[in-house]
Amino acid sequence: MANDPSLPAPATAPVGTVARVLRLLETLAQDPQGLPLAAIADEIGLPRSGCHRLLAELVQAGYVRQLREQGDYALTTRLPALGLSFLGGCGVVDVAQPIIDRLAEVSGELVRLAIVDGDRLTFVAKAQGARSGLRYDADMGIDVRLSCSAGGHAWLMTLTEERATELVAKQGFGDPKAYGPKAPTTFRALMKILEEDRRRGFSVIHEMYAPGMTAMAAPVLRRGGEAIGVITIAGPLQRLTPQRIEALGRPVMEAAAELALAGSTSPFFARRGRMA
Repeated sequence: MANDPSLPAPATAPVGTVARVLRLLETLAQDPQGLPLAAIADEIGLPRSGCHRLLAELVQAGYVRQLREQGDYALTTRLPALGLSFLGGCGVVDVAQPIIDRLAEVSGELVRLAIVDGDRLTFVAKAQGARSGLRYDADMGIDVRLSCSAGGHAWLMTLTEERATELVAKQGFGDPKAYGPKAPTTFRALMKILEEDRRRGFSVIHEMYAPGMTAMAAPVLRRGGEAIGVITIAGPLQRLTPQRIEALGRPVMEAAAELALAGSTSPFFARRGRMA
């Protein structure tokens, strides 16, 4: 992967106990069916004895369960329940879901909302508009890959080149093999894409995040221009054609504007705006 040598390398993750516990939870979240101790230890870079101690404490706390004696480990519903409780309490889903549902109905595709949280962009709500055929449905709660996703581009296009570069440098471009064949792998290529997105008013990707997948996204902007989130539409190439994307441009931007207006009543969105 050809990164610009003059730019800082992505920050390395901390390796303290808290960081390892969080990494362990994230690893289990990617495999709801459970993972063996050896696989978890290898993933978080910890000896099996140390990993076993962490798992035992999480089991005792109710966040992890062992599927059978000497068997795999999996998350319980306690951690997802915390997230749902948080989102419900701050009003994000109540405000956004009707708007997301309408756009899903209009587009006939997967529609998702991601919120800006510091230096990250995280999916928090979705609606599936596809009723038949191939359905694209990525996991919720994941951090958005900024360099090659429609949501990431929709956020980055609202920022200065310096700030956009800083965020992508911190997260990294990722392994090119893990994404689509057209994913940008240099800052120069990425900035060219963002400039096109700014002229258009919303972002568009073709086979950047995943092979055979197209997506588009519009930023949710507070008064003053700060992005507090993005709304995305994603689906297979054969349905989300260039003509279909052009037709959905106005609906996705109108949904983003409606979210911005509705979000002004949410303390969560108001706080995000003050932090921007």
